[in-house]
Amino acid sequence: MAKKVETIGVLTSGGDAPGMNPAIRAVVRKALSQGIRVKGIYQGYKGLLNEEIEELNARSVSDTISKGGTILYTARCSEFRTKEGQDEGAEICRKHGIDGLVVIGGDGSFKGAQQLAARGINTIGVPGTIDLDIACTDYTIGFDTAVNTAMDAIDKVRDTSTSHERCSIIEVMGRNAGYIALWCGIANGAEDILLPEQYDYDEQILINNIINNRKRGKKHHIIINAEGIGHSTSMARRIEAATGLETRATILGHLQRGGSPTCRDRVYGSMMGAMAADLLIAGKTNRVVAYKNGEYVDYDIDEALAMQKELPEYMVRVAKAMQI
Repeated sequence: MAKKVETIGVLTSGGDAPGMNPAIRAVVRKALSQGIRVKGIYQGYKGLLNEEIEELNARSVSDTISKGGTILYTARCSEFRTKEGQDEGAEICRKHGIDGLVVIGGDGSFKGAQQLAARGINTIGVPGTIDLDIACTDYTIGFDTAVNTAMDAIDKVRDTSTSHERCSIIEVMGRNAGYIALWCGIANGAEDILLPEQYDYDEQILINNIINNRKRGKKHHIIINAEGIGHSTSMARRIEAATGLETRATILGHLQRGGSPTCRDRVYGSMMGAMAADLLIAGKTNRVVAYKNGEYVDYDIDEALAMQKELPEYMVRVAKAMQI
């Protein structure tokens, strides 16, 4: 029979994402409603190793559901990638009476959770990343806010691009995943969308598209470029030299990580955080919460990390058709 969980720890790791605070809030309040203590771990795995740990109550998470970022802060931690760091992290959990841990972050954060679970700490992962690149889940906390922030910014760039009759290359985040670029490309009506999963680096195609559109009377040209391709500034210089059309690069950067989470991120974050607490209370470990086919489910972390994710084929075909 699984040992009853008495104290749950919660941390956020890796890049911050809007909706992490609703998830933290849900972990805290769901656990407290079941008589379970909760301890917040600040600065992710780095804070765990430094024992930056504090008990949380219902008031600790009041008025946080609408805040962007993460109230627990986050950091990268190379030390925790080592066996020694992972051993120390597990011992620190035991020292502070943490017998269940919720890790909110991306696939790198889940690898840390996996190692803690292997060392006897009941651990549950919650997918929090704007990149939407975790294969086991149809949704990751933060994506909706990030893509709406990017969409709004691109609309504004389009306005000035039209006024000056120029080409604009707008670079969005996503690491090596093209989900933000694909969604914005469709939502913003971009003339070209460059996706890391498919781009062949043939800029002549872009140049031909710009020239042909100008001949048809198009006053501007919007290119959405994914972070995984990058080099937007040098690309703009080359396109301007080849077409004679003024071309500017705009890199949206970390703007996309900030801001108050959308309703979707607040609700999904709350549901996933609550489910993580429930799984720990039920004695589960080495699991990751996911949203799949309209349901909140959970997977073994080993299984989840082994999955591969691809861009939706039909969505890519639609995007290309819309660029005519």
